[in-house]
Amino acid sequence: MKKIHVAALMTLLAAGGARADSLLVNGAGATFPFPLYSKWFSEYHKLRPELSFNYQSIGSGGGIQQFTNGTVDFGATDAPMNEEQIAKVPDVVHVPTVMGAVVVTYNAPFPSLKLTPQALADIFLGKIARWNDPALAKLNPGENLPDSPITVAHRSDGSGTSFAFTDYLSKVSPEWTGKVGKGTSVKWPVGLGGKGNEGVTGLVKQTPGSIGYVELAYANQNKLPLAELQNKDGRFVKPTLAATSAAASGIEMPADYRVSITNAAGAESWPIASFTYLLVHRNQTDAAKGPALVRFLWWATHEAQQMAAPLDYAPLPSKVVQMLEGTIKSLTVQGKHVDLASR
Repeated sequence: MKKIHVAALMTLLAAGGARADSLLVNGAGATFPFPLYSKWFSEYHKLRPELSFNYQSIGSGGGIQQFTNGTVDFGATDAPMNEEQIAKVPDVVHVPTVMGAVVVTYNAPFPSLKLTPQALADIFLGKIARWNDPALAKLNPGENLPDSPITVAHRSDGSGTSFAFTDYLSKVSPEWTGKVGKGTSVKWPVGLGGKGNEGVTGLVKQTPGSIGYVELAYANQNKLPLAELQNKDGRFVKPTLAATSAAASGIEMPADYRVSITNAAGAESWPIASFTYLLVHRNQTDAAKGPALVRFLWWATHEAQQMAAPLDYAPLPSKVVQMLEGTIKSLTVQGKHVDLASR
């Protein structure tokens, strides 16, 4: 993924510098949606050759920080900003773009793995430290689990993927809530840290006996095995796009779009699903970049949704798209609404 990241960024910057009338929009944040955002920015440049995007895939925590500091035109995060963060940027608007699944992937010599919420929490608490632990053997009777240590891989940076993962563990494990809690950054009880989804993917891929959590696209692109998780309804489910969409089916979306869909009810629901967001100002101050960004948001939440599924992301529910139409139309540039018909 690092190679893709650098190549995409260089292509976009080169394209932006190829025209005298070029416009470069800068963003930073979540690694979770980077494979899709890279595709979107490339495709939108084909529609608007004068417009390019420079996106730094640095993690949700970094995206929120750079957006707050005003060093980028938009931020990106999987973890909605909290009240304290919003107080520093009161005109922030969260724009959900797609949904994704946080999956549990591993590097061990057996083709399938089933985990209950308790077993998953105990692994990341360090209480289950070997693959042949009785708790895992009971859940996986047909597998020849080795008598070898488990190496936990987790994020080392501020991460929306970590937020979704720890938000889930906090809902299903009182011990996790008391000892670790939830957040973009937490004090991990055990394990090795990797930067970005790319870093954790690399750790798992290179470390025999390891287990970690990443966004579905990263696991699939690296052909890593995926654990089945027991959901809130007691069923073991695989992380699919249908299961990700099912997690949002019963959710009532609030007006500010800040919502958690982890541990959602429903027989088909994947338990660690999340919306991911772009962060923008309600009123854009740049007369050139502002309209371009607002028109891109409309395209991203409409035509671009068809690009989500091929890259392992679930498109937005139709009711959320309808809500977003009103939100995007309400955005202004220097106090004036944007003509979306000319996008």
